[in-house]
Amino acid sequence: MTRLAPSPTGALHLGNARTFLANWASARQRGWRVAMRVEDLDTPRVKPGVIGQTLDTLAWLGVDWDGDALIQSERLADHEAAMRELARRGLVYPCELTRSEIEAAASAPQEGTGEARFGPELRPVGIGPTAFESAPEGAGTNWRFATEPGEVAFDDAFAGAQRVDPAGSVGDFVVWTKRGTPAYQLAVVVDDATECVTQIVRGDDLIDSAGRQLLLYRALGLSPEPAYTHLPLVRGADGRRLAKRHGDTRIDAYRARGVPVERIVGLCAWWCGITRAREPMDAAEFRARFDLSTMPAGDVVFGAEDEAWLCDSRG
Repeated sequence: MTRLAPSPTGALHLGNARTFLANWASARQRGWRVAMRVEDLDTPRVKPGVIGQTLDTLAWLGVDWDGDALIQSERLADHEAAMRELARRGLVYPCELTRSEIEAAASAPQEGTGEARFGPELRPVGIGPTAFESAPEGAGTNWRFATEPGEVAFDDAFAGAQRVDPAGSVGDFVVWTKRGTPAYQLAVVVDDATECVTQIVRGDDLIDSAGRQLLLYRALGLSPEPAYTHLPLVRGADGRRLAKRHGDTRIDAYRARGVPVERIVGLCAWWCGITRAREPMDAAEFRARFDLSTMPAGDVVFGAEDEAWLCDSRG
């Protein structure tokens, strides 16, 4: 079982399309079931109507999934149960320090994480078993996982052997937020375990997150631990991850401008090493021809030639 896990904080762009197509093609080739999970817990940023739009966009690309879509915010009872277990075992604690206070006390944010490290010296004294109660929104209290020193090792199907050090990179990370909702790291672990997700295919900007998630798997006694496939990202010409600053690369924007879906999929196929030149392709052909072993090892740059090829298709 694998999962497609879009977040409705904005419309899907070309980089998202490439990763979702690769994940979906890998699953269909190997006979994995595909779950759809909409990760909507970042509630202040979720825009009305985006969930339906996201699912419609993926279907337009030719991506399908098994069963109904799971809406992550509808699973809060499971997330709270996991927090109660972590609190009962003395592995988490409430923290009222503000971001500015943490940044003032800690070193500069670690490269690639965007987070200031929360070291053990910032923990309260005497962490132990406690009762967890989700504070109401605005209470100002996060809960953090007490991260012990040591590397977390795992074999990645694309990126190879990995050794990450969560204690050294981010330290005690947030697992429950002041909004009264689970943080990404906890929610994704609970949902993956509940859905029996054993194969995770996603961008390699989340390699460090895999270390944190494996720590939570082990702390909660969940098994089996998932296998990971972390793929290179699509970046803009400035070397930064594809985003609004690189222009309007939303799938829906190209769709509205009359760009055929075969051009979108074909560009993703070119980026995945399926073809030696840009050429139109539908999702069925992408699925049949996708080969992880021939995918380029480095990040892909979305450039002017790519944009011109897509726009010329309107002809």
